This record gives sequence, structure tokens and C-alpha cells, in this order.
Amino acid sequence: MKKIFSFLTLTLFSFAVTAQETATKAKSFMDDPFNDPLLPLYIVSFFVLVVILLVAFVAIYLLQILNILADQAEQENARKLSIPYAPRQSMWSRFIDKLNAAVPVEKEKDIELDHNYDGIKELDNHLPPWWTWLFIGCIVWGAVYLVVYHISDTFPLQLDEYQQELTVADEQARKLKASQPQEVIDENALVFTNDNVIIEKGKSVFVSFNCASCHKADGGGNTIGPNLTDEYWIHGGGIKNVFATIKNGAVDKGMPAWGKSMSPQDVKAVAFFVLSLQGTNPVGAKAAQGELYKEQILKSDTTTVKVDSTVVSASL
Repeated sequence: MKKIFSFLTLTLFSFAVTAQETATKAKSFMDDPFNDPLLPLYIVSFFVLVVILLVAFVAIYLLQILNILADQAEQENARKLSIPYAPRQSMWSRFIDKLNAAVPVEKEKDIELDHNYDGIKELDNHLPPWWTWLFIGCIVWGAVYLVVYHISDTFPLQLDEYQQELTVADEQARKLKASQPQEVIDENALVFTNDNVIIEKGKSVFVSFNCASCHKADGGGNTIGPNLTDEYWIHGGGIKNVFATIKNGAVDKGMPAWGKSMSPQDVKAVAFFVLSLQGTNPVGAKAAQGELYKEQILKSDTTTVKVDSTVVSASL
């Protein structure tokens, strides 16, 4: 038995050491349970738990059998001695009786009062001990709570604890931002470039924020949103105006200020994506709205040279 126990101990220990060495590079158990380094440990632990439950079940069952045999033996002895048999109380019954300290029915005459109303008599019962001790415990707990939380200020109250957690969360957010610095965007110095990485990111944000519900996925516009693929703009064309429109929104026309829910980098990416739609002329595009904005741009993969920019009132 000692050898088996030693073998199980060494096996569990070796599995634990292996798991500790590979924890940083292993996937979680649910990702790939059959290749998880902790799988043998889980299997052994499962079988150990099953064995413990079976042993406990068998022990309880044997205890019940012993109680039955003992009870039968007492009945036989009472029959031989010609005395009345009084069955033994179970451990649980004795525990409940101590908690309640109830007076047996055959002894209720001893606590009967003189009060009698229509045949209903009153008994001088006392409170059960469990209720009394619970009441005393509540009083003690209330006194300790008063001293600890309101007099000595040993522990913070809920509002103070909430404020402390907010302070810790703000500090963690500050450290996270400091460890992951983001590009500072100067709106006045924005220049559109045909950067595929930024444009693809903008397309992803355009879809995830459901901009297509008003402008369609191809930017052609629908009943609510204008066409984004032509040269006519309601709030001004060019990267600076488009960036400002996305950031600040147009509440009077039903467009929210996306700058409140998007990061500046996402607003920039969406603005680049919108300008990349220029001249795509999708099927079923909405008619032009706003003013014509002409901007001749020489596009390359990394640079953009602005040659001329004019704004002409549209004659609709």
C-alpha cells in the first residue's frame, strides 16, 4: 500500500513540475484537451476522486448495516428480558433535538399554563437554542461592524472601497496607455495616402460600427446616408473635412459623433477608407448631394502630392 501511495505521489508531482515548465507556452485545456500537458494529472485526479467517493459511499452503507444489526440485537435482548424496546435515536436526530431543545409530547403537561380558550391550552415553551444563539450572534456582529467600520475605520465602507477600486483601475489604465503609446494625430496636418494597411483597417472599422447601414457596404449611400464615392460632399471633402465629419458627426442629419466611441486612429482609418472609395461608381449609387470638391491627387503606395483643390457649388 505504501508503494502504491508513493508511486501516485511521485506521478502527481512529476505532472505538476512538467505543467509548471510548459504553462507559459501551452494552450488552455479547453482549446486542446487531448494534447494538454495536464491531461494525465486530470485523469489521475478524476480517478482518485471517484475512489474517494466510492469509499465514502461504502463506509456510509456499512455504517447503516451496522446500525440495523445493532438495533436488531437490542430488540432481541429486550424480547428475551421481557422489557419494552425503545429504539435508539440516530446521531442526526440527537443533533436536531439539541438544537431545538423541544419538550417531548408526553411531558407537555409539565409546561402547560392555566390559559384555556375554547379547549386550546398554552404551553410555556422557550425559544430554541439555535434561534437564541443566532440572535446573540447578530448582536455581536453588529457591535463588531460598528466598531470596525464606523468608529475605528479599520476597513473601508462600500463607497470608500468603490472609490479605491476606481483609483486602482485608473492607475492601471494609465500604465497600460503609457506602455502602449498610440500615434498622435494632428488633424490640421492630415494627408491622405493610398496606404493599404490603414485602408483595410478602416474598412474593418466601417463594417464593425455598422456604417454600411446608412452608406451601404460599397459606400453608394441609401435613403439616410449620402453617396461616398462621388466628388460631392455635404460637409466638405478632403481628408481633413472627412476626418472632422466622422469625429464630430452630424447630429441634425442622424450621424453620431463617432469620435466618442472610436479611437483617433480608427477615425483616421475610416476617413482613409472613405476617400479610397472615390470613383468606384458602385451600381445603384445614390444621386450626388452637397458641393463639388475637386482635389487632384497623385497617389502612390506611401506618398500623396496635392496639386490643386477647388470647391464649386453644385447646380442641382
